[in-house]
Amino acid sequence: MKKILITGAAGFLGSHLCDRFIKEGCHVVGMDNLITGDMNNIEHLFPLEQFEFHHHDVSKFVHVPGDLDYILHFASPASPIDYLKMPIQTMKVGALGTHNLLGLAKAKGARMLIASTSEVYGDPLQHPQTEEYWGNVNPIGPRGVYDEAKRFQEAITMAYHTFHGVETRIVRIFNTYGPRMRVDDGRVMPAFFSQAIRGEGLTIFGDGSQTRSFCYVDDLIEGIYRLLMSDYTQPVNVGNPHEITMTQFAEEVMAMVGNPDATLTYHPLPQDDPKKRRPDISRAKEVLGWEPKVSREEGMRRTYEYFKTVVPTTQTIN
Repeated sequence: MKKILITGAAGFLGSHLCDRFIKEGCHVVGMDNLITGDMNNIEHLFPLEQFEFHHHDVSKFVHVPGDLDYILHFASPASPIDYLKMPIQTMKVGALGTHNLLGLAKAKGARMLIASTSEVYGDPLQHPQTEEYWGNVNPIGPRGVYDEAKRFQEAITMAYHTFHGVETRIVRIFNTYGPRMRVDDGRVMPAFFSQAIRGEGLTIFGDGSQTRSFCYVDDLIEGIYRLLMSDYTQPVNVGNPHEITMTQFAEEVMAMVGNPDATLTYHPLPQDDPKKRRPDISRAKEVLGWEPKVSREEGMRRTYEYFKTVVPTTQTIN
């Protein structure tokens, strides 16, 4: 039985990864300091002998007894509302946490995959974004604590790979959605669904022409699994290339919830917020044989069913 450490295990993506590797027959060691994670996401795993949980901050020394085959580093605040509130912790988990886990991977002879992000491209001047694009990031802007933490994370990971021979993998994750997203995490998907379910108008930041490309969580997890099991060591974009404007997306949410005439309110775009975001997934197709399978309509339907159970409201449309 392979043994895998998953940091950020109680988070949105981390919890889905725990499920996947339990299903693959691994012994999963989940680790989280719970500053943004939620134990409800993994409570169904606690009765399993294949699962154990460590309440720990990976910015401090990390020890896992016994053999270790894989490490997935997914610990980090990931939404602007979180990393603007916790800038130092965000930098520390990207820098010190990654350093600690790379040291653990080196000591155990484990293969380590890091969760990088499309935010390494910043507000991109290239569209769609390929892995060769170096990005357009403001290192001292409000988003810099997250963007630069992830860029440093990539750099030190590649340094451990080239200098120490540690087996490493780098996934650049684009906008992902699905069940277990936090209602209050500030990202557009939970924000729109929450407002629509409560019968409120939807708030759009910017003029609504900025774009995002949404990947359903099951597709993302499959891409991550394939990358971990591959021999490829360069960064790989994993996301859905189907692009949509924020106004179009708001209209889709309102139609799905059954409130097509809800008002749209526009507010100024936050500083350094990307105007466009769409992955070029040619590398993932070629190297991993991967591309997303779940349509946005189907993924949104599944996500809506989840949000209906967790959005606090006294009146639910439909």
